[in-house]
Amino acid sequence: MKLNRKTFFKGLALGTISLPFVIKGLGGVSHAQEESDGSPNIITAKKYRWKMVTTWPPKFPILGEACELFADRVRQLSGGRMDIRVYGGNELVPALEAFDTVREGGAELGCGAAYYWAGKTEAAQFFASVPFGMNAQQLNAWMVSGGLELWEELYADFNLIPMPGGNTGVQMGGWFNKEINSVEDLKGLKMRIPGLGGKVLQRAGGAPVLMAGGEIYTGLERGVIDATEWLGPFHDTLMGFHEIAEYYYSPGWHEPGTMLEFFVNKEQMEQLPSDLQGIIKTVAGELSGWILSQMEANNAAALAKFLEKGINIRRFPNEVIQQMRTYTAEAIDEITARDPKSRKVYESYRSFQQKAADYAAITEKAYYNRIQVDAGIRLG
Repeated sequence: MKLNRKTFFKGLALGTISLPFVIKGLGGVSHAQEESDGSPNIITAKKYRWKMVTTWPPKFPILGEACELFADRVRQLSGGRMDIRVYGGNELVPALEAFDTVREGGAELGCGAAYYWAGKTEAAQFFASVPFGMNAQQLNAWMVSGGLELWEELYADFNLIPMPGGNTGVQMGGWFNKEINSVEDLKGLKMRIPGLGGKVLQRAGGAPVLMAGGEIYTGLERGVIDATEWLGPFHDTLMGFHEIAEYYYSPGWHEPGTMLEFFVNKEQMEQLPSDLQGIIKTVAGELSGWILSQMEANNAAALAKFLEKGINIRRFPNEVIQQMRTYTAEAIDEITARDPKSRKVYESYRSFQQKAADYAAITEKAYYNRIQVDAGIRLG
């Protein structure tokens, strides 16, 4: 059937041309197409209902909130075509089973931190945090300079696609029930500390314990662990650690900027229309910036309250810091010697860190050294 402008509008007025035909003729998609076309490049009316499992306690401030915001933004940007239900740690599956749950298809999406999966592949932990390593903005820069490609390559073996999911910023050193005056004080210490930091503590004679966030308070209160690191003043106060531990230490040598992650089941992602794939990646990027900003703002406010209350904040002695730096180098050498994937990732990481450090030495380091003197931070 051929239509010119005159017959087109005449037919439309008389009702002899159906609306689906009109939409298709104008470059749209008919209802029949919406129902039957499986092409990932065509926007369809099909609705997708996904589950997100996380390692964070349910509704946990900032981190858990970010997951809820993720679902809200995807729903909004997709016009309701995609609905994600968020489950906090232990609501659908145990917190530390999120990785396997998503890779096996029990949920389509997850949120956590890559060092939790070091038991699956040792190279994963280098995408979370390296003791004495890069800070948040340096890690983000590494991501766009080849780091993300390595991360995607690593997770492809597990049917997963990783996406940067925010950063905690430089963390605190942790809560202890005894003073740490020397490396000797770390011997026999049972401490909740994940990733490479745990391996370094082990070299110092301590006993690292991997424990989900929702279990830490009870573990510390009951003596299952003697110390714990978590995040920073804001979250640590919410967890109540100041009520059951006497000493709060700085700096977080073990986590100078911990990158968090969203991870998606690769098969499920690739079955989505291209616009929904783009929405998921866009929202992950949006939330990545939001999380770091929230962490910085809330930790700054919480620290001010700590100082007003006279909470005991200590600095690790230089001797301890230097020895932990030595142990870090030894632990990384051991891992990269036995694991080719870790070696490949760390070579890229270390190369970028050296360049970033050279630049930071004449910019940020010089700036913060001056600010620290002027601010008169009150730490013991």
